Amino acid sequence: MFTIDKVRLVILDYENSRGFININTSEKMSRKKGLSAEEKRTKMMEFFYEKKEFYQLKELEKLCQKEKGITSMSVKEILMSLVYDGMVDTDKIGTSVYFWAFPSKASQNRKRKIDDLKKQLNDLENKEFNLTEMVAKSKIGKEDTTERQDILSQLANKQEEKVKVLATLEKYRECDPEVLEQVKKETVVAKEAANRWTDNIFSTKSWIKNKFSFDDNVIDKQFSIPNDFDYIE
Repeated sequence: MFTIDKVRLVILDYENSRGFININTSEKMSRKKGLSAEEKRTKMMEFFYEKKEFYQLKELEKLCQKEKGITSMSVKEILMSLVYDGMVDTDKIGTSVYFWAFPSKASQNRKRKIDDLKKQLNDLENKEFNLTEMVAKSKIGKEDTTERQDILSQLANKQEEKVKVLATLEKYRECDPEVLEQVKKETVVAKEAANRWTDNIFSTKSWIKNKFSFDDNVIDKQFSIPNDFDYIE
């Protein structure tokens, strides 16, 4: 993400540069044994700007290797990266594909980039101004005065008291008439449910007793039914 200072530096760099290439770097690059991808891009753009002609890929592979030291195997990759970045133009004429790049387009691209960056800078400066104003307004009435510290201290005390009061209310919640009434209703429902299951158990015992002629004691022992098992009154 760009900051205001970074955008300003980029604008300054574009305004002081001649575009994509710097002819003065060519001699330095030639002293190195190999060229980096960025150096190959720069030297290929030098080639286009110097020749101001239209070329096919095969021609570029031969000429760029001969005049700029770019290996023919890497010419296509470097060329397509420049096309992708909009720095080299290409078009198909008949069955042939041609590539070209003129210094005038680099100048136009540089001017458009500077305009875009200046607009971005202006937007960032406006955003910074608005945020500064918002921060200043938000601080009004929140100055760290003795009175404000006293109020904040009182607020903290009241919050502690609230927690204690709520804890006390929770202790006596069981005595709440509404809670007691709810418990009473739930007790009736639970009692009815228990008696329904008790009735089911007695019916099952009766069926087993008639079906297999077992005594009650045998059935109770087999199914762990207590001797005092009965309905809830």
